[in-house]
Amino acid sequence: MNSALSLAVWISGGGTTLRNLLEKISTQQLPAEVKLVISSRPDAGGLRFAQQASIPSHVIRRADYDDTGAYSHAMFEPCRRADVDLVVMAGFLKHVLIPDDFVWRVMNIHPALIPAFCGKGFYGHHVHQAVLEYGAKLSGCTVHFVDNQYDHGPIILQRAVPVLDDDTVERLAARVFEQECEAYPEAIRQFAEHSLMVKGRRVFCRPPGQRCLPADE
Repeated sequence: MNSALSLAVWISGGGTTLRNLLEKISTQQLPAEVKLVISSRPDAGGLRFAQQASIPSHVIRRADYDDTGAYSHAMFEPCRRADVDLVVMAGFLKHVLIPDDFVWRVMNIHPALIPAFCGKGFYGHHVHQAVLEYGAKLSGCTVHFVDNQYDHGPIILQRAVPVLDDDTVERLAARVFEQECEAYPEAIRQFAEHSLMVKGRRVFCRPPGQRCLPADE
């Protein structure tokens, strides 16, 4: 790749995923640049990581817009102005609609193995609590392209972890997050190499230099 992939990172909370991506970039493990951080909350702890790294940031609250369409436009417009290649949702909890020019250019990571324990209301420790209550033996994380439904877009990659008999929510969350810290940068690297191809609900790797295709090709 001749130049670093330019990212916009969207957050709603503490920003641990943003921090991980910045660390991977600073140690040259991820050929990318975070050009913009957008938070759905003015009190999101992750905004401090943007400030420390001198990354421009915006706060765009859902409550300030009449409907999802208007909010979505407000979220994507700064990304267009910054000319970002990829939007990375990093603990971003609001629903948006993906405009045509960002189809297959928005990623999310979910702390479970989609299609299990996902959808509206399944975020953060709520996911891990549900896994433990159900008695699942495996959990993990899923990186996927974002479409117009919660946790629904085509899956790029997944990483599994065992659920142990004596697990607590905190222990399981920590084990899953270890995998998230490797899985998300890997998916972004694959995107940067133009090696991802979407067909229907499946994502394939293809030789470098051939860009991601729309789902209906």
